[in-house]
Amino acid sequence: MSLSMQDRLKRRKLDALKRGVHRVTDDDPVPLATHVVGIGKAGAAAIAGIVQGLEPGAAKLRALAIDIGDQDLTALRALAETISPERAEVTTIALEMPPAIAMFDVLADYDTFLRLEYPNYRWPGNPVPWLPQSAYVPDTRQHHERAVAKAIYGYAYYAGTRPLERALRAFAASIDAERAQALVAVIFGMTGGTGSGIVVDLARHLSNGLFGRRTLVVGIGVAPCDGDGQTDGRLFSVLSELDVLCDENKNRGVVTSCGEMFRNPFTAGFVILPQQHIWLATKDLAETNHRVDTAIAALMTSGRGTHMWELLRLLNWVAAPSTQHSAARTPWGPQWIHMLGFTDTPDPALRASLGLLPSFHPEFIEIRVADADANHAAIVDSIQSTFAPDVPPQVVNGGKSASAQFILPRLAKTDLAKFYHSREAYNMEDEEQRLLDHSLLLDQGIELCEPSTQLEGMAGASLAGASGWVAVPLQDIHGPPVVSAPLLMPV
Repeated sequence: MSLSMQDRLKRRKLDALKRGVHRVTDDDPVPLATHVVGIGKAGAAAIAGIVQGLEPGAAKLRALAIDIGDQDLTALRALAETISPERAEVTTIALEMPPAIAMFDVLADYDTFLRLEYPNYRWPGNPVPWLPQSAYVPDTRQHHERAVAKAIYGYAYYAGTRPLERALRAFAASIDAERAQALVAVIFGMTGGTGSGIVVDLARHLSNGLFGRRTLVVGIGVAPCDGDGQTDGRLFSVLSELDVLCDENKNRGVVTSCGEMFRNPFTAGFVILPQQHIWLATKDLAETNHRVDTAIAALMTSGRGTHMWELLRLLNWVAAPSTQHSAARTPWGPQWIHMLGFTDTPDPALRASLGLLPSFHPEFIEIRVADADANHAAIVDSIQSTFAPDVPPQVVNGGKSASAQFILPRLAKTDLAKFYHSREAYNMEDEEQRLLDHSLLLDQGIELCEPSTQLEGMAGASLAGASGWVAVPLQDIHGPPVVSAPLLMPV
């Protein structure tokens, strides 16, 4: 029986990965460099771990940490002062909250800023600010909703002396000046209002604007755990917004209706780091966060940064040289999520504790372990029996001692149990809270996860005074109905 073209390409891909086509060798003609933007508390903590994990001889790290207020940046700033400037350059930006009058004056004129930034696009205009007056309380010490964080970002990027625009421009210019293949990781907490509220605009400005899509940008989102205490529907909006960026088919719909500036900014893909399995083992939030930061640091710094490049080459495999830009890769479609898993012991319940549903089946898993680990064989066997990839897992050296780190490629949002939990929570929220859960497209007067007020069956409700729309079916945003009771169980 002859194989289909799709099956033949899949076989070629798996054979090439088993041969190590994605490996970084000393023969690579151009140096590799990795840099990072960290947003919110999770992003700042990740940068601290990366700085502490830098290996001798690694390329200089450039890092930019952005948060609302200064309370979660102080420790990072102190750490940065202890690092040689030849090894790392760390910049921290504490966004201020202007008085309400100043903020709403800027929001009322937001479409003017966008027209100046993108003069070739006809903005639909939204004369009414997307943010309710009651939702904005100028206090940097409190929790911020996503829609509020977006407004604070916009004020710092567009208004006055534009401190955030200047910081991003300087960061991009310093990377462009390097004679190296550069990669920028944008790290944030997926249910933190600050990180998830800012990331979609920041990634757009950095990747599609300042870098002109010349530099690879990868998104790294830290998934929530039960210890976070965040049980609202924000995650549903976050996943939905990332979905219309990272799924090529949905992104074409957004670009068609909203313009080229909304082309997927994550040119190197998107990686999720789970926390729930560590929380279940420790029931200690600080220890859980520290373990995740350790995993991020190991990925970004091990092998002087080459492990991160090997991961992206693995994920972006095409029938072409492994150095080819990811824009030429085979499309992921709805399976745009890649999960960076890690475990310290064999765990027969690993799939459930990672929050993955039975619908997920990987083609290929690569597992990194430390050379001296005596128990890595048991961990590898556990991963093999849990996920049963199409080919046996590939085991390579270079992981954290007494642990295993692995990548689970090509998940859909509907493979995540928390997608369904957050969707249920979102549907139970009132109208104003659902608005505050959003960020992407609010400046166009569009609330993505609500039914379109312009086209029946499509997504994207128009806010007051606006007429925007999104060429994405609402069913594709909300996903299928829950078909089995276990999906509603806590994970």
